Amino acid sequence: MQKIIFVVDDNDTNLAAAREALKNNYRVMTMPSAARMFAMMEKLTPDLILLDIEMPEMDGFEALGLLKARRVDVPVIFLTSLIDADVEVRGFQLGVIDFITKPFSAPVLINRIKTHLDIDGIIRERTMQLQKLQNGVVFVVADMVENRDKGTGGHIERTSAYLKILIDAMLEKNLHADDFKQIDMDLFISSARLHDVGKVTISDVILNKPNRLTDDEFVIMKSHAAEGERIIDQIVSRTENVEFLHNAKLFAGTHHERWDGKGYPFGLRGNEIPLQGRVMALVDVYDALVSERPYKSAFTHDEAVGIIMSGAGSQFDPDITELFFNVQDQFKAVII
Repeated sequence: MQKIIFVVDDNDTNLAAAREALKNNYRVMTMPSAARMFAMMEKLTPDLILLDIEMPEMDGFEALGLLKARRVDVPVIFLTSLIDADVEVRGFQLGVIDFITKPFSAPVLINRIKTHLDIDGIIRERTMQLQKLQNGVVFVVADMVENRDKGTGGHIERTSAYLKILIDAMLEKNLHADDFKQIDMDLFISSARLHDVGKVTISDVILNKPNRLTDDEFVIMKSHAAEGERIIDQIVSRTENVEFLHNAKLFAGTHHERWDGKGYPFGLRGNEIPLQGRVMALVDVYDALVSERPYKSAFTHDEAVGIIMSGAGSQFDPDITELFFNVQDQFKAVII
């Protein structure tokens, strides 16, 4: 299947020249503006974009910034008639992979595109392999933790599903958009699977006690949050996947913090609590409420929603709680 190239330039001559140069090797689609490009991308995702810098209404820098804000993972090459140091620095900071000077020759254009597509393909394949390996390791570790806790079967899968529902709703409403700009969403949700990893340090006697814990036992159980941070810190010291482990550490260490500062282990309050902890606190409690435990029956979905809504502004971030209320039917569908 031919690779798809978008060529975006407000000059018809440049569009025609690019189309003629590339038509035998690629499926070429030309557009006179960035607005047309974004409209087309609602229907079709290209393999590479040739993007003019100097365009009216929305220039190449603005268009590239918007692509990155929308987390569009497509390599972009800038087309420009003038390159200086400031232009190069700004372009590379925004994530452009190369510059091609206009007017361009067909051989140069073809070879530069081929080189980048070949490199991008190799990188994508290696990234996918590493992602599969990482997800496999995370799944095994999370499954090991869950299997020790006999009362929480399916908790990891359900909380991952709830988390995705909640984050999709946050993105749709543009809630905490700045926090999500630099986040790989697949890594973010996968890392949440390790939020209870600290439970490996809790004895089976306490972890699987068939009735309520004593005060002393509860103190030990609460230590799993800080222990989760410690375990992930040990992994960080031996690896380089900073983003994934950074998220995992925050999920593990802060998912029992409360909006009013009465949570544990750090007693963080309000926006002091990382976003990872605020979203996981809600989905974790919801799953605990609607799940049967040795010491309690499961609450109904409606009862659980009522309990969570009553905790808005005290236990939970009020904005996230309001959003949860709007998507509660999707949460209910997970447990049916």
